[in-house]
Amino acid sequence: MINDSGFNRGIVQLLVFLVLGALVASVYGHNVSKEDIAALSVLSGVQVVHYMWLGAKHMVTGYDHLLFLLGVIYYIKRFNDVFVLVSLFALGHSITLILGVTLSWAVSPYLVDAIIGFSVLYKGFDNLGAIDTFFNERPDERLVVTVFGLFHGLGLATKLQTLVVRDDGLIANLLAFNLGVEIGQVVALFCALLILTLMPVFRNHRQTAIVVNAMLVMLGCTLMFYQLRLYYLAA
Repeated sequence: MINDSGFNRGIVQLLVFLVLGALVASVYGHNVSKEDIAALSVLSGVQVVHYMWLGAKHMVTGYDHLLFLLGVIYYIKRFNDVFVLVSLFALGHSITLILGVTLSWAVSPYLVDAIIGFSVLYKGFDNLGAIDTFFNERPDERLVVTVFGLFHGLGLATKLQTLVVRDDGLIANLLAFNLGVEIGQVVALFCALLILTLMPVFRNHRQTAIVVNAMLVMLGCTLMFYQLRLYYLAA
């Protein structure tokens, strides 16, 4: 029989492995692949299926987006609350995704991704109670999720701008990409909620919760400074 100490060590080791894997995937696998660029470069007109698949794939492999959402839903147990926050996040990133591409906003993808990394760091700190401790009050969670959703959508827009997105079928393809992102997000969130529900130790065990959210802080900080370094090197 595994004692509590052994169980906790096992949980910590598992989390470290998952976090390191997520960090590697986030740093090296988050951009649009050369294969996707090549496949879409020869297509024209409305390509709903292709862009839906690309959107879903990008969300599932976009660990910075998923880590932020994990932080958002970590302590939330009511489905209605999860639905409201995820809907606000979806609204925010849909607005900047569509406007960023259609209006050809010229923004640094490194700075945007640095802010996205900061959003992960922020949620980890928030879940650890640091926001309340240092500032005596915390902003409305709905406002926080919406604002960060705008930056996450802008990050998606910078990735989509690397593709050959023609004016012919632009709006339909953008909507298809956004729908794919939402599908990928729902699948990922369902899996996260299932784990949090079936393994309440992640939510209810104080030591485990501290480890999980401390790792969100570490990952967010690493992603933020990695992107700032890329911005400095590109300047």
